[in-house]
Amino acid sequence: MKDAHSMPLRQLAAEAVAREAGALARRRFLDASFNVRFKGPQDYLTEVDGETEALISARLGEAFPRDGFIGEETEGRPASGGGATWVVDPIDGTSNFARGVPHFCVSIACVAGGRIEVGVIYDPMRDELFSARRGGGSRLNGAPIRPSGAAALANSAIEVGWNVRTGAANYLDLLRRVTLWGAAPSRTGSGALGIAYVAAGRRDGFVEHHINAWDCLAAILLVHEAGGYVSDFLSGDGLTKGNPLIACAPGLKDALISAAAIEGIVL
Repeated sequence: MKDAHSMPLRQLAAEAVAREAGALARRRFLDASFNVRFKGPQDYLTEVDGETEALISARLGEAFPRDGFIGEETEGRPASGGGATWVVDPIDGTSNFARGVPHFCVSIACVAGGRIEVGVIYDPMRDELFSARRGGGSRLNGAPIRPSGAAALANSAIEVGWNVRTGAANYLDLLRRVTLWGAAPSRTGSGALGIAYVAAGRRDGFVEHHINAWDCLAAILLVHEAGGYVSDFLSGDGLTKGNPLIACAPGLKDALISAAAIEGIVL
């Protein structure tokens, strides 16, 4: 590629690669021939994660050989000098995948110059492709999407993300606060889809004490380009070490920030 920041072309490539990777994950999910192991407590891993990430890395590497690559399953590297870097979760929702629950996705984001420029999420079980490019809006299977019109937590549905890194006590406290403010909490096991659902108005908000970049970057751009609110995830070491996150319908911004009261979040 002559233009390291040719984002429309990268968006098209990400969409095609996400569909191909999703088809692979779907086939392996349906034949259920994979083995399951754990990287840590409640941290599922199957060989399909590695197979799918290898496919994505190969396809994007062929098309954009100068780009950096950060994947959940492999040691990657950001591009030097603020160049384009792909940030990939081959199967977001591996615990669902491993247990036979058809709620997981492929997540592909492209970051350049400290900003998320492209975000693509593909749910192969529902054949739903979420796609956004900075300045180009957000779409689901080609149709524009928008967040909900929710203006009060008492009438909202909020996904409360969970991870072992910040501990059970912090999660239960966050769940308690969101619930006391009147929201209906949920957790579906895929942060990427949970945040994408905020962009599409299927959920009113998403909160989590800590989430990794590969789990959320694509979905963050979806929410931003759809017109929702999202906290500044890439502040500090967000790209490499993760950060807390709040994403929501615009009418819930102040209320959800107050309810979540997440320490260290950059608004």
